Amino acid sequence: MTARPRPGNWASCAPPAWRLAKYGITVNAVLPGNIVTEGLEKLGPEYMKGMAAAVPLGKLGEVEDIGHAALFFASREAGYITGQTLIVDGGQVLPESPDALAQM
Repeated sequence: MTARPRPGNWASCAPPAWRLAKYGITVNAVLPGNIVTEGLEKLGPEYMKGMAAAVPLGKLGEVEDIGHAALFFASREAGYITGQTLIVDGGQVLPESPDALAQM
């Protein structure tokens, strides 16, 4: 998946979280950043290198990264979390890059 998280996605789980909370059901979302997939790999290594350069961690995510986030939300440890969105993007949605901050 290569779609960037958008603010409208962040609130999409809130209404069902409100409705289902009374039943003890939690509703959360995982918003992936740039994840290595077959489709992305078809774009070539140079394209992927450029995408990775835009991620503060300096690499693209793996499908397993998204799976780990989903497993957390499904775990007992997340039992008191509802209506939340976890962005798994290597820091890509951080407000400013270190280079931009240094120029301020």
